[in-house]
Amino acid sequence: MAKKSFETALTRLEKITEELEDGELSLENSLKKFEEGIQLAEFCSEQLSEAKAKVELLLEKDGKIETFPFGEQDSGYKDLSE
Repeated sequence: MAKKSFETALTRLEKITEELEDGELSLENSLKKFEEGIQLAEFCSEQLSEAKAKVELLLEKDGKIETFPFGEQDSGYKDLSE
């Protein structure tokens, strides 16, 4: 089995959501899809948490993490659209 990526897990989760919303599955199949969806959602959540931790490490300054709302940190680059 190939290693699961965030993107493939998210794509599969979207497909499962569509299948469940269609309402064409039996109760048994719906429960199986729901269970698979929960596992995929947990995997995606873990991947996002790991990515957040990496970003926070990159933003670390003087031994202290400074967090900013996305797009508000001083990147050191001048916005040419101004």
